[in-house]
Amino acid sequence: MVKLLDFWAPWCGPCRVMNPVIEELEKELDDKVKVEKINVDEKPDEASKYGVMSIPTFIVLKDEKEIGRKIGITSKEDLLKLLQ
Repeated sequence: MVKLLDFWAPWCGPCRVMNPVIEELEKELDDKVKVEKINVDEKPDEASKYGVMSIPTFIVLKDEKEIGRKIGITSKEDLLKLLQ
């Protein structure tokens, strides 16, 4: 299964902008993609593990291997391309 990791924080403006986009994707791709939201303040070790230096960062994993990454505000279309 494909997994989308969403690295974010509550104080991050761009993260709040992306939240509705991520929620939309989650509903549309419910059976194909598992979305995991990772609050970098609560799980700094996860952010370090994936080398996340800026948020929001979106990482796509397939079979636990990274196959794509986007940093910052991005379009729903670009995220869909990343997931395919």
